[in-house]
Amino acid sequence: MALTSHIKNRTGNVTGRLLMLGVLPLLLAACNTTKPATTAGATVAASVTAPVTPVEIAKSKQETKTADLSNYAKMYAAVNDNGNVIPAIDISKVEKRNLRQEVNYKTSHPVGTVIVDPYKRYLYLVMPNNRAMRYAVGVGRAGLAFSGSADIARKASWPRWTPTQNMIKRNPEHYAKYASGLEGGVSNPLGARALYLHRNGQDTLYRIHGTNQPWSVGKAASSGCIRLFNQDILDLHKRVPAGSKVVVLNQQESGKGEF
Repeated sequence: MALTSHIKNRTGNVTGRLLMLGVLPLLLAACNTTKPATTAGATVAASVTAPVTPVEIAKSKQETKTADLSNYAKMYAAVNDNGNVIPAIDISKVEKRNLRQEVNYKTSHPVGTVIVDPYKRYLYLVMPNNRAMRYAVGVGRAGLAFSGSADIARKASWPRWTPTQNMIKRNPEHYAKYASGLEGGVSNPLGARALYLHRNGQDTLYRIHGTNQPWSVGKAASSGCIRLFNQDILDLHKRVPAGSKVVVLNQQESGKGEF
């Protein structure tokens, strides 16, 4: 009798378990608003996110780098500017720090101010929300001879260039032939555009301009003021109107705005 009862209890428990196993998928399906899985195991597996592998991370970084290079290639492509063809810049030979880019920049100067940091060899155009457009610059001796505030009194496209008397005296074989000036063009040292800075109505002789020597950008130069890639001076020239404020930092102020 006891044995019979025991068998019935075991049979009842097994039957109950079987019934529960049959009902369980229906209960799980009732909580799922999408297509139900056929088994409880499948439902659980669908909710597990596969880990990102190192290969996928490397691929993502490579795709980002490729996109950046593509954008820079377009930024520094050849330009036909009213018949003057500016050659493309081979960005594979340019340090990334010397390519035009938006950066975080904190300053008390208003939006639209041009800030030149000749010691870091950068030029910043102040933008809203503690941001700035940063351009790499080459800095000649004259670029370190001035600091403080000035205004852009004049903007010129393909400006005429005349060497200074000191330049002619220092290297007459190279500069004397240009004593009367050189017309604007792709071979002109001032490049595609120039911004002329005045203070209190007087010419400071300080210039922000392009260059026909793109390899000199980001470096110290023997002559000239502040030079940018021709593609960059075209961009800056479009962004800043005549009358804009320019601040040239001294050595003590250098490197304090970007963060």
